[in-house]
Amino acid sequence: MIFNGGKGRAVELYKQIKAGNPANSAFIVVMLKVGEADATLEDRANLSEVFGGANTEADFTNYTRIVWAAGDLAALPPSNNTSNRYELDFPDISIPSAGGGVDNTMTNILLCYDPDTTGGTDADIETIASFPYTEVTSGSTIGVQFPVDAFYAA
Repeated sequence: MIFNGGKGRAVELYKQIKAGNPANSAFIVVMLKVGEADATLEDRANLSEVFGGANTEADFTNYTRIVWAAGDLAALPPSNNTSNRYELDFPDISIPSAGGGVDNTMTNILLCYDPDTTGGTDADIETIASFPYTEVTSGSTIGVQFPVDAFYAA
């Protein structure tokens, strides 16, 4: 699901992060252990609004928000003219020893945009997309691969 504020923006934000404009911009990946229905969640414009609703961020052992700055992202691919869409590929996620002490059952992974990772609050982190993700942590490594065709099929 693409958040209303993120519709049509992921490719441009990807370009801006790769270009370092602004210098400290990045994508932020946030995991939820409680997530609202998409019809409600898609109206949340930033993380402050997400957590002002009935959503709860993961807190399993070894969880931290993932930050993807310019150096973490692959070169921007050209549009796919055969299937008439733009396909962005995001890095795979691997979290070793996820849980074990504190475990969670995940519901969603959020892809967000932070224009300045050196300061600000959750109100400054814009929501772009939400992906269903069901995983129960237990102390093992968890892995996530974003769908390459998740953005803007024409």
